[in-house]
Amino acid sequence: MNRIVAILALATITLLAGCNTVKGVGQDIQKAGEKLEDAARKK
Repeated sequence: MNRIVAILALATITLLAGCNTVKGVGQDIQKAGEKLEDAARKK
């Protein structure tokens, strides 16, 4: 039983830590897309 609780706790911590990383990457990709759109509009 303790192993299951430990595995679930570890999985939860990993998922919560990953959310911030994925959110940051998403914002970076969005900014890059906006730059590409601006460059395309200028041509």
